[in-house]
Amino acid sequence: MTDFIRIAAWNVNSLKVRLPHVLRWLQDQEKKQEPIDALCLQELELTDDKYPHQELEAAGYLSLAAGQKTYNGVAIIVRKAALASIASDTATSFLKPVRNIPNLPDEQQRILAATIPFAGTKPIRLISAYFPNGQSPESDKFAYKLDWLSKLQTWLAQELAQNQRLALLGDFNIAPEDRDVHDPKAWEGQNLVSPAERNAFQELINLGLSDSFRMFEQAPKTFSWWDYRMMGFRRNAGLRIDHILLSESLKEKCIASLVDKEPRTWEQPSDHAPVVAKIQKT
Repeated sequence: MTDFIRIAAWNVNSLKVRLPHVLRWLQDQEKKQEPIDALCLQELELTDDKYPHQELEAAGYLSLAAGQKTYNGVAIIVRKAALASIASDTATSFLKPVRNIPNLPDEQQRILAATIPFAGTKPIRLISAYFPNGQSPESDKFAYKLDWLSKLQTWLAQELAQNQRLALLGDFNIAPEDRDVHDPKAWEGQNLVSPAERNAFQELINLGLSDSFRMFEQAPKTFSWWDYRMMGFRRNAGLRIDHILLSESLKEKCIASLVDKEPRTWEQPSDHAPVVAKIQKT
């Protein structure tokens, strides 16, 4: 048993295509003796009946998923060895699950929450989130995004009131500051960086959440997403839009937060890289 919990988020841009990458990355972290105890996935792009529960369980992980055909979809994957002894299957490992934002009629599968009873520490409420893209500030999809963000904020306030140890992980489709953008001038006025979206991100922070990445000194020009086109990754023309926000009690225990760019170098990669936070057990 280690003294830390490592939680991560990764937009895999199709789990059907990227399952070998997910398994490879999890196994690589195990070999480095830095196992990922919980991984929140976004953009599964498959229905629940197609979710690879058996393959992941054979590798030592239990899953909870909220899938959707072709688009969206989120999951929480938990390492069985990291769970408390009372938890031996999915039913006892994922407590108080919530699928989608309550009281928001929406067919898009973008939110999955569950409380995980990790061994050697207090349970943690994990929320895997895939924020809407928004397309452009003039579009109906952007209006949907802002409404979705408002509903998320209201629900999160309730979740935080009930769960002191809470982490919101995923693809936020928001670059919070200019330093999270490879070329702020080129992106000015576009979605992902607009004042309205950045204000919504700040409202999440104002709830009592902290951007784990910015809690530590980081290399400049560190991003989590790079466009497939125009050699975006090779030129490091990216954005930091994948985040792990932590409640105050988890912030106090967080000792590291990083972007692991290695999977972005693999053949047929997702356009996103995993983001990881390391939390000391209590």
